[in-house]
Amino acid sequence: MDTRLNLKPIDTSFSLKDHIYSVLKDGITSMNVYTESAELRLDERRMSEQLGISRTPLREALARLEQEGFVDIQPRRGVYIRRKSLEEILEMITVWAALESMAARMAAERATDEEIASLRAMVAAYNPDAAKANLDEYSEDNIRFHQRILELSRCKLLKDVADGLFLHMRVVRNRAMLESNRVQRSVVDHSEIIKAVESRQPELAERLVREHTMSLHAHMRRTWPQVARLTPATAAKTGSETGTDTATEAAE
Repeated sequence: MDTRLNLKPIDTSFSLKDHIYSVLKDGITSMNVYTESAELRLDERRMSEQLGISRTPLREALARLEQEGFVDIQPRRGVYIRRKSLEEILEMITVWAALESMAARMAAERATDEEIASLRAMVAAYNPDAAKANLDEYSEDNIRFHQRILELSRCKLLKDVADGLFLHMRVVRNRAMLESNRVQRSVVDHSEIIKAVESRQPELAERLVREHTMSLHAHMRRTWPQVARLTPATAAKTGSETGTDTATEAAE
């Protein structure tokens, strides 16, 4: 994943305000912000030049992104991509586990055989070794797999809520995929989840998805005791601050 924000020029035939917002959000969520070399400070002049727009609509989009927790706007300091604290990340994973596990239960009850077959097709190309060898591709397919489970629930509100949360979790999931043996475990877990949905076992599907996601929670709590989070006190000097979540460590 990139450690710098890369933006494509705006096509002015689009609704400018909404499109600028979408382009910025996509750029931010595609970055690896949880690495020491990540460029968290956003240069308004450079962004406006990359996008081919004036600063006024750019600032409107940034204000919207601040409301959604993607950036911090610091008076007289600048605009910074916001890193979540470890505590925030763990809370997001917990909520995601609740949402997707319910979606898996509903998918086992509601989805057609053809729809469930689409899950099988998404993972057919991967065994643990193939997933590890094609990590970037597998990471994206992994995201689509989880989003597909939400779609098969046929509960629009559940999916909408989860989609908003997933934007914040995307970078965390992709980075965690690089660590330990999580790629291999992911492939095995997905296969077991599909079997439960295929066999119309809603309770089992719900439990497997919850356990799968909470394994990410345990991994994060164990291996990320320090997660950098941008703060006003250090933003202008270093662009990041690293702190230890002692409460989380104690829980471990």
